[in-house]
Amino acid sequence: MNTPNKLTIVRIILAPVFLLFLLGDFIPWHYLWALIVFAVASGTDALDGHLARKHQLITNFGKFLDPLADKILVFSALIAFIDLGFASSIAVIIMMAREFLVTSLRLVASDNGTVIAASKLGKLKTAMTMAAIVVVLCLSAICEVSSFTVDIALISNVLVWMAAAITLLSGGEYLWKNRAQFSSDK
Repeated sequence: MNTPNKLTIVRIILAPVFLLFLLGDFIPWHYLWALIVFAVASGTDALDGHLARKHQLITNFGKFLDPLADKILVFSALIAFIDLGFASSIAVIIMMAREFLVTSLRLVASDNGTVIAASKLGKLKTAMTMAAIVVVLCLSAICEVSSFTVDIALISNVLVWMAAAITLLSGGEYLWKNRAQFSSDK
């Protein structure tokens, strides 16, 4: 159990803590605390990857757990956004379906001896989704601790639908570029 893997486990542990603050309107400044926990959890993602590469601590356990931890954190936020009226369930289902699709495609490709790397559109999808979550959390925290008001639900829904659109395009791209993985002779 090396340091990068421990950081990944911390990210998984922080997901329910993040949800407690995000949905815990009985907690003073709960959106601010949710933002802080999300930022710390997201920071562990950057740090664990950096440490694993720098010190050559890449393990199969880390390869498996790191993307899972990312998805747990991101989908915790998006599903909670549905409860809060900040996201359409349809948009979130599109995003979840794409993750299942790409993960399944990577498993099939792996069985065929092929590694499917992240595409530019896939990286844009990740950046847009994270940006949407952070913007919504920031706006929620600002409105909570000040007299500033804005229609968070409207802004959030627009951002989540934009992320869902990019997600849909990204999933289509992965399918198209890797359609040979599904040929009957493999």
